[in-house]
Amino acid sequence: MSRLEGKTIFITGASAGIGKSTAIELAKTAKVKLILAARRLPLVEELKKEIESKYEGVKVLPLKLDVSKIETIEPTIASLPEEFANVDILINNAGLALGISTVQTLDMQEALTMINTNVVGLIAMSKAVLQIFYKNGGKGDIVNIGSTAGQESYKGGSVYCCTKSAVTQFTSALRKETLDTRIRIIEVDPGMVETDFSLTRFHGDKSKADSVYQGTEPLVAQDIAEVIVFCVSRRENTVIAHTTVLPSHQATSNSVYRKSA
Repeated sequence: MSRLEGKTIFITGASAGIGKSTAIELAKTAKVKLILAARRLPLVEELKKEIESKYEGVKVLPLKLDVSKIETIEPTIASLPEEFANVDILINNAGLALGISTVQTLDMQEALTMINTNVVGLIAMSKAVLQIFYKNGGKGDIVNIGSTAGQESYKGGSVYCCTKSAVTQFTSALRKETLDTRIRIIEVDPGMVETDFSLTRFHGDKSKADSVYQGTEPLVAQDIAEVIVFCVSRRENTVIAHTTVLPSHQATSNSVYRKSA
């Protein structure tokens, strides 16, 4: 874990769920510098207070950033204070699902929000941080958070599944583009994880969100955070290129065993 000591790590979607848990797991692991970006600035400001009070030597920079607004990404990266400017690791965690509509009843604005956040924003973040990596001699890590939904689709998930499949193809292409460098391109695909994800998908309807996990034992955000930290703390020549993380009752995005009542 000493390999992470002193590194600057940029996490998008850091206000809750996997992003927040990854920030805490990294702070437990080493004296790192964390850039925590999210749409909800007060939440990452609170997370800064929590982390810096518990973990000596860890420094946190909270940022307001909506990655779907790609015109704000490069100016945000360019304006990072000097202490945080040389990003070593980017964790592209920001992403969301909205609704479970069929294509026939699809809300196109929701579709565009998913595409712009999950795909276009991820690509724009990668492009901006790659400039830093190349300026620093061609080294650094990008971790893209995909999903089992990118491996197998399901009814009502046409756009979300499409976006996560796009993440996989982008990650694979980027890995090929950077083979002559010391840049590592990593993808982590979670299966069923209980976070605010379903609450967002159902527009704040907690009963619908809770029903997704009823009769199951889903993963929690820390499970994925631990995998991410493992991936970025390997020896420089070791790339955990693509890993799928499932709870024991799930085989694919479409295959979930539910316990009887």
